[in-house]
Amino acid sequence: MNLRFDDKIVAVTGAGHGFGRATAELFLSLGATVHSTDLSGADLPGHGHAGDLTAPGEAARWIASIPRPVDILVSNAGGVRGQVHRPLEEVPDEDWHAVIDINLHAHFLLAKAVAPGMKAAKSGRIVTISSGAGLQPSRTGIQAYTSAKHGLIGLTRQLAHELGPHGITANSVAPGLMLTNAASIAQWEAYGAEGQARVMSSIAARRLGQAADIANAVMFLASPLASYINGQVLVVDGGK
Repeated sequence: MNLRFDDKIVAVTGAGHGFGRATAELFLSLGATVHSTDLSGADLPGHGHAGDLTAPGEAARWIASIPRPVDILVSNAGGVRGQVHRPLEEVPDEDWHAVIDINLHAHFLLAKAVAPGMKAAKSGRIVTISSGAGLQPSRTGIQAYTSAKHGLIGLTRQLAHELGPHGITANSVAPGLMLTNAASIAQWEAYGAEGQARVMSSIAARRLGQAADIANAVMFLASPLASYINGQVLVVDGGK
C-alpha cells in the first residue's frame, strides 16, 4: 500500500527538533498539510507557530488558528524542563507543576481543542508521545516526569473510549532511550562507557533508536492500516 495523506490536516507539537520534527517532515513528504508548533517558531516544518502550550489558552488558540479542522493530532511536546533527579523533599512545587503541565495537561488541552472538529467529521486520529517512563520507573528519576507519562497513557486510553464512538482513535507511542534532545544526550553521557554498554546490551536490536523510528510508528497509527487500533501503547524501544 502506498500510504499518502494528501487531504489531511496534521497538527504536530514540539516540532522544533527530535520526534516532532521528524514526524512533521514525514507527514509533509507524504502529502499532508502540516501545522507545527514549538516554543520557537523558527524553521519549523510546514506552517510553523511559536507558542508555549502551557500558557493559559495557548493550545486552544493555536488549534483555532488552523483554517480547517485537524484530522490528525500528534501530541508530542514534553520533556524534563531542564530538571534532573533530586530527592523528593527537595523538589519545589513549581518544578513539579512545570513538568506536569507540558507532559500531561497540555495534551489534555490539545485533545479538547481538536475533538469538536473530529466529531463533526466523524473521524480523526490522536497520537500522543508518551515514554517507556509511562510504563515503569524512569531512568531520569524525575518524579513528575514519570507521573506525567503514566498519566498521559491513562488519558490516551480514556480518550479512546470516549471518542471511539465518533470514529476517532487515540493511541500512544512510547519511545525508549533515544538521543534526540539535550536532556537525553546528557543522560547518556552521564552513564559513562560502562553504563552505556549495559544499556546497549539490554536492547535486543543492539542500537539506540532514532527520531525516524518514532515518526514511522506515528505514521502507522495515523494511517488507515490502524483504523481498528484504539487505546493502545506502541512501545518503540528496540526490544528492551
